Amino acid sequence: MKILLLGKNGQVGWELQRALSVLGDVVALDRHPASTPYGELKGDLSDLDSLRAAISAVSPQVIVNAAAYTAVDKAESERETAHIVNALASQVMAEEAKRLDAWLVHYSTDYVFDGTGTTPWSETDSVAPVNYYGATKLEGERLIQASGCKHLIFRTSWVYAARGNNFAKTMVRLAKERQTLNVIADQVGVPTGADLLADVAVLALQQALHNPDLAGVYHLAPSGETTWHAYASYVIEFARSHGEDLMVEAVNPIATTEYPTPASRPLNSRLDTAKLRNSFTLHLPDWQSGVTRMLMEDLNK
Repeated sequence: MKILLLGKNGQVGWELQRALSVLGDVVALDRHPASTPYGELKGDLSDLDSLRAAISAVSPQVIVNAAAYTAVDKAESERETAHIVNALASQVMAEEAKRLDAWLVHYSTDYVFDGTGTTPWSETDSVAPVNYYGATKLEGERLIQASGCKHLIFRTSWVYAARGNNFAKTMVRLAKERQTLNVIADQVGVPTGADLLADVAVLALQQALHNPDLAGVYHLAPSGETTWHAYASYVIEFARSHGEDLMVEAVNPIATTEYPTPASRPLNSRLDTAKLRNSFTLHLPDWQSGVTRMLMEDLNK
């Protein structure tokens, strides 16, 4: 089986290179031209013609899109680029998947919701993005669904990875430099590891290949919930207990209104994962286990 992976060097894409390798031959691309058995190709989602040409050249049975425009605040001003990458490129991938009778695996976000209330969002709840990034991701979802291609769309939240920078690593770094940290305490969600996003997508895809009725939108995040403040406190306490020399003495909770950003953020990012767990008979670990593993890898370097 041929699999085309887009966004190979991003947080999720890097983990997918590993996870997808058990399913077949993976052609992994990013935005830069690369030599492949199918010629020189690039997976630049801002260049729709070259994207369509790359998919056509590989003619995969599965397209996995781990690329996106994810700069939430910049999306408010760089609207054209965000729209092309998150919406129009999704349409190109979906149209090509439909033409090839291929599966499309795609990642979306809790930002398609308005973030009100305290109840975890289900796949059937009304959508109402509060920022332009969320609006483009929602449009991407709808264009994929409208194409009629076989698809798995995974909405997730608060993504991190051991590779590259992330919120937890930033907190540890700042805790070594400052005595006081102020961290938002009224946004609730679940930190989700890129390794979990990759592994669950592969497990779900394996089942969907044999049962096309499993196509659809799913919410994917670990179990439990936290705030950015509680997340930061957990990370700092863990680092200190594992021998890190930290200067920080206080981690103060603040409101979202005390930290204004160009793009609004939803306060409620909880996701109900029952549909995913029941459809694919999956167990989702608690969020702390993934964060702990990532910290152990980082602190032991």
